[in-house]
Amino acid sequence: MALGFLIALEITARGYGLPGPMTTQVQEVIVAPQSGFLLYASMALMMVVLTWRQRFIAAGAAIGIDVIIFLVRWAADARATHGHPFGNGALWVIVAYAVIAVTRRTGQERVLLLKGVGLGLLLVAGRKTGDTWLLITSKTRPAVLDQYVAIADHALGNPSWLVGRMVTATGPIGARFLDSVYTQLAVAAVVVALFQLRNVAAERRFPGHHLVRTFLVIGLLGPGIYVIFPVVGPIFAYGADGGHWAVSNLWPNTPPPLVAPQHMSFDEITPRNCMPSLHTAWATAIFIHSRKGPRILQLAGAFWLIATLAATLGFGYHYGADIIAGVVFTLTIEAALRSLARGWDRSGIQLVAYGATVFAALLVSYRYLPVEMANHPWVFGPLLILAMVSVIYGYVRTTNRWEPKAAPTRHPEREPVPEPA
Repeated sequence: MALGFLIALEITARGYGLPGPMTTQVQEVIVAPQSGFLLYASMALMMVVLTWRQRFIAAGAAIGIDVIIFLVRWAADARATHGHPFGNGALWVIVAYAVIAVTRRTGQERVLLLKGVGLGLLLVAGRKTGDTWLLITSKTRPAVLDQYVAIADHALGNPSWLVGRMVTATGPIGARFLDSVYTQLAVAAVVVALFQLRNVAAERRFPGHHLVRTFLVIGLLGPGIYVIFPVVGPIFAYGADGGHWAVSNLWPNTPPPLVAPQHMSFDEITPRNCMPSLHTAWATAIFIHSRKGPRILQLAGAFWLIATLAATLGFGYHYGADIIAGVVFTLTIEAALRSLARGWDRSGIQLVAYGATVFAALLVSYRYLPVEMANHPWVFGPLLILAMVSVIYGYVRTTNRWEPKAAPTRHPEREPVPEPA
């Protein structure tokens, strides 16, 4: 099924004269990769099925291959100018273990190793698939709905404009820091996933549910919403980055005026990737899955969520309405995957149905009620927050019930001491 989806996406991309996800991934075997850190993170995921000795060998081989490729490029005066100078070695190692699994392993060992390889390749394929989806949205959706979301955002106090001014006030240091958090979200996810999968090699099996599954499903379903609800973001629709396509240069100093919204044409380059905010969705998933880790992992998960929210709003990539939709979107997917892993029951079905209903209601309200929302912010603002909080509460309450309860310790009753005769 996944292979069929990738092939369909490849064909669609080529129909628009663009390289598809399979093409770009194969190219990175030789050319400088666009995602060097992600390739090493993917290799780390693959290595959860290996012994420590095999992990050291794999890591050493990947680094050695990258050094050799770098020296060859340097000697040929073909250094990486449009990609990372490393990462090819990690991809070579992943492919090599796929070959080893097929040719040198049998039975359960082969299955486990192939699952590890598949996990690593799926993370990379998910990134490539997302990039291709973004290109397709820019080609297939010439009109965007930013004016509707921007007007609806008045009910929330225009948070992108507010946080944008705060980030601008921090200067280049704050911007660089948030950018590093924003761009390395997948690496943060791998850290949490490695904790969850730390016992795979010893137990010879994967857990029923883990973060990587949620990440991939978010990346698979999210771009489909982009096609239905195309939005480019404040910095493009209302900022300097939009050029002559922008309504005017308002972001982040001047909130958009309260006028009747309408569809607006935009270029064929900028992705329509705002509704919902998938960076918020992924950061929320990291936060959820870090809750069962050690204290330092919990703090890291909370930090990454807060920093990602600050970046998505502060860089003008998203509206506040996107953030709310992203949180609801994630909790609904997470509830569905957990239900699938444990077996569907009434509570799981109700939670997923409620989350999907709230998500659909948010999109409908953004599209058809933005003026009413902007004119009555003290009504619709709390309602939007309440809708999100209700899904959070339902998720926490339901999933807590699913957690296995520890059986109380039973103490053997003390036998009566016989009275002396």
